[in-house]
Amino acid sequence: MEFSIDRGEFTQALALTQGVVERRNTMPILANVLLEAGEDLSIAATDLEVHIKRRCGAKVAEAGAATVAARKFYELVRELAPGDVTIRLLDNHFVEVTSGRSRVRLVGLPAEDFPTFPQADGSSDSAFTIDVEILARMIDRTLFAVSTDDTRAHLGGVFLTGAGETLRFVGTDGHRLALVSESVGGASAPEKGIILPRKGLTELRRLVEGRDGEASVSIGGNVVRVELADVALVMRLIDGEFPNYEQVIPGEVKFRVAIAKDELLSALKRVSVVASDRSRGVRLALANGQMTVSASSPDFGEASEELEVSYDGDDLTVGFNSRYLTDVLAVLPDTQKVEIGLIDDVSPGVICSEGDDTYSYVVMPMRL
Repeated sequence: MEFSIDRGEFTQALALTQGVVERRNTMPILANVLLEAGEDLSIAATDLEVHIKRRCGAKVAEAGAATVAARKFYELVRELAPGDVTIRLLDNHFVEVTSGRSRVRLVGLPAEDFPTFPQADGSSDSAFTIDVEILARMIDRTLFAVSTDDTRAHLGGVFLTGAGETLRFVGTDGHRLALVSESVGGASAPEKGIILPRKGLTELRRLVEGRDGEASVSIGGNVVRVELADVALVMRLIDGEFPNYEQVIPGEVKFRVAIAKDELLSALKRVSVVASDRSRGVRLALANGQMTVSASSPDFGEASEELEVSYDGDDLTVGFNSRYLTDVLAVLPDTQKVEIGLIDDVSPGVICSEGDDTYSYVVMPMRL
């Protein structure tokens, strides 16, 4: 195998593999990136749960395949001088990198040992195309609410379901729930729903960053395949039963509060500085046209801030985990007011952008 490629393009392609590469080193080959040179060059990485492959334009002198340590290889290529880089497979699986006066030989492993990854088998007829900007927004608005507790695998991903041309993502960790629905032309999402893993969606979000156009999504067997112009990503689905999320969404709220998003976010960040590190609790005290955001702890002190809001209901004080509030505010648009729907001080609150019926965020209150 031998090929030449522009160092800049090569660096960008290798960067996409870094988040997928297995860190625990349970199988040495999973720490490597696969280089396959044919009509063009493909670069692949996998941890057996997520697989990514990027196609690049390269001048191929001799077809073949090789594997090399992904992180060291990326670090090396990134530091090379601008211009073409030549990669050559030597005896005993060594990989030679040549650029200008630089010549480096890296230890490799047999390419035939690199695992193949399952493809969507087409058995489910579930497929759709989606604008990458919409896809990025749906990931951003739900992934942050997913559980990071490995013992609760069924909550460790985003639930994807749909009906007709409506696609829905749902993420929850048991204390909060984020739900976004979008109209997607030609959608055929599984009505029963599937659970997309956190890591797979994290890598997918990285792939679509700064791109435009559409992504093709196909679901078959226990995997999902997402294709963009020059990249394919396959993720294995989480096997488990997602909770009945519709049960926790309040049917109707009693009080509604409207406030500028940036004002509330800034106040929460300031006041939560003195909140307990463990509970991170803040109080929202509502009276006619006013919200008082406050927090206190024996270790750090107390803080409060008054904000003008649109509210004409009864006086009400409710407590929330401040991080659960700042997380959702960070993904909502700056140009719209935030609306908070409340029933009482012990029922879940609902947060959304004012006038936006595509997104809802449900958060459980806490006693302070």
